[in-house]
Amino acid sequence: MSASTSATAAQGQVATSTSATAEQGQVATLIAFLLVSINQLSSVGLGSTRHIRRLVDAGKMPAPVRLGKLLRWRMKTGDPTTGVRDWVDAGCPSCERRGK
Repeated sequence: MSASTSATAAQGQVATSTSATAEQGQVATLIAFLLVSINQLSSVGLGSTRHIRRLVDAGKMPAPVRLGKLLRWRMKTGDPTTGVRDWVDAGCPSCERRGK
């Protein structure tokens, strides 16, 4: 293998690993955007963390997703009963589950 061929192969490996790293970063960013914490919800103006918990307990706000011990809310799902952004866009309707 000539020096130029090995240099080109090395550049291809670097490009591949760089694109894989960039892809992983994009996935992490997408997940971070889709699932938010109670502190992030509070910071965008939905009320205090306690108020958000009360809304969820009363069934007036979409329920969080539990990931181990973490609670995260879906931002946009297309359904106001599961996505916080959809819920706000729909005028904050009650999310009470029917048939409990």
